[in-house]
Amino acid sequence: MASNPMQRCCVVGVKHEGTAKGEIKKISDFRTYFMYPENKSTQNAILILTDIMGIDSINVQLIADQFAANGYFVVIPDLFDGNVVPLNPPADFDIMKWISTELPNRDVVDRKIEDTIKEMRGSLGVNKIGGVGYCFGGKYVCRHLKAGKLDAGFTAHPSFVDADELEGIQGPLSIAAAETDEIFPASKRHESEAILEKKDVPWQINLFSDVFHGFAVRSDLSKPREKFAKEQAFMQAVHWFDEHVKSSR
Repeated sequence: MASNPMQRCCVVGVKHEGTAKGEIKKISDFRTYFMYPENKSTQNAILILTDIMGIDSINVQLIADQFAANGYFVVIPDLFDGNVVPLNPPADFDIMKWISTELPNRDVVDRKIEDTIKEMRGSLGVNKIGGVGYCFGGKYVCRHLKAGKLDAGFTAHPSFVDADELEGIQGPLSIAAAETDEIFPASKRHESEAILEKKDVPWQINLFSDVFHGFAVRSDLSKPREKFAKEQAFMQAVHWFDEHVKSSR
């Protein structure tokens, strides 16, 4: 595997303050968060595939709004039908039991992503799509980073990624990694680098010190180093998509 399965570190962090500006609509039979850029253009879009806190997390909605402020139409499908893990669940919450009994299977998640991409490239008028995957969502950015699906990908602290999924990417991929991460530790980063070195696509791995798994979504913004890393990981994604989604080169 190019990253390990989820653990309790996937569900801890800090809830951020703010008011989301997007709206919930439906694609196919599932809820979806939509946020438009100021000019309302849908030409360049970002598809966010969330961690297991899902689309109702204020943290990920605020991130979507930030991408929109940078000129992207943003869509977040509900991969879990609302059956998510709460942020900072009780100590006796069994994350492994939730994974084994409640986590949607790969075919269900793939179908929702495919339906979303079809709608984006169809009635929503999207030309190019960048995929953003946090934790759980990182696996599916890799799975769908293929011709006719996602044009470029970014993932922060991915989990559940199989080596063959990373080997199968067909477009540019950027990864933001934490110094301390049981799911994407140094050994898995190095394995990922070895795989990507053999690929004929642009790729990037940035490593951030003094942060843990989940930092790109759930950092403690009162701590300067965590705040810096979160903001820099976000700008890493923006610059990546400016080059590989917005650019006509």
